[in-house]
Amino acid sequence: MRLTLVISSLGCGGAERVMSSMANYWVERGREITLLTFSSESPFYSLDSRVNYIPLGIAKKSENVLMAISNNVRRALVLRDAIAKSKSDVVISFMDKVNVITLLATTGLKKPVVVMEQVDPSQYSIGWLWEILRFLTYQKAEQVGVVSKQSVEYFDNLHKDKIFTIPNPAFLQPEDKDLPVLDLQNPCIVAMGRLTFQKGFDILLKAFAKLKDKHTQWKLFILGEGSLRSELEVLSESLSIKHRVSFLGKVKNPYAHLRQANLFVLSSRYEGFPNALCEAMACGLPVVSTDCPTGPKEIIRDGIDGILVANEDVSALSAAMERLMSDEEECQCLANRAVEVTDRFSLEKIMGMWEDLLRQVVKDKQ
Repeated sequence: MRLTLVISSLGCGGAERVMSSMANYWVERGREITLLTFSSESPFYSLDSRVNYIPLGIAKKSENVLMAISNNVRRALVLRDAIAKSKSDVVISFMDKVNVITLLATTGLKKPVVVMEQVDPSQYSIGWLWEILRFLTYQKAEQVGVVSKQSVEYFDNLHKDKIFTIPNPAFLQPEDKDLPVLDLQNPCIVAMGRLTFQKGFDILLKAFAKLKDKHTQWKLFILGEGSLRSELEVLSESLSIKHRVSFLGKVKNPYAHLRQANLFVLSSRYEGFPNALCEAMACGLPVVSTDCPTGPKEIIRDGIDGILVANEDVSALSAAMERLMSDEEECQCLANRAVEVTDRFSLEKIMGMWEDLLRQVVKDKQ
């Protein structure tokens, strides 16, 4: 079976890591894999040399509506040509706008297209025109996927047999000993993700600031980059915790940093199926997470392998952090069970679900 995978880029991000892992998994098992990206940048995550990786170089910013329409028409035409040349049996696309363009690009090609949402679509808007296009084009998809069971409700306009749920895999990748690793000062908290409104790092900074006088030795390290970095740095200074918080930017070896931590905190306002949380648990870390609408509650077994707190509640997040910062025994109990996430959401299990789906898609098309 030939597969063509489509995504905006293979930069630093959860969806990008998942698609890279899927491509590597399938090519190792003899599948012919073509991976198309809108961006021309080099992959952030390692990609097997047997994957036919084609960066299309069609990711341009649009200064106005007319330019946006022109750029997207060009994207669809270039993508259509690349998909046709790949001679794939199934096309798999990740992320909202990319999914829409992929479905438009494949019109008339008679190829089954599977699209996957990686973030809960009910929690943010992609713009009214894109919302309309998604509503219309998703009906043409062979299957529409979400990573969290609750997200299924958003697509109530689609027949239930057309929607599937497959979570992201939780796994540990081998550390690259040649990559630089910062020695983190202990005790410390680590958080990880794009520095955007969605990830709620402002909530985390405010929660940590409440503990600065009681837990004077603790540091906070944030892995990731994003548009709000400057704003978050200013906030940390205004909260008088600037000397206790370090923004480390993008790191190639997150596991090496996670393994040095005493606690991991996810402060997201909304999610899909947060890979960062799974990675922290796989490293044997006690975790605290906001109970945002989708994702964390399907990963964390509250009180068993982590702690869930009310979403966007600074005081609740701070109290849970303080509870674990003060109780080594509870931390160890949670950490001991946290590693079970690699069995519960193993790569083999998740890819087995994808295999079942693809077999059904091909069968239905035939």
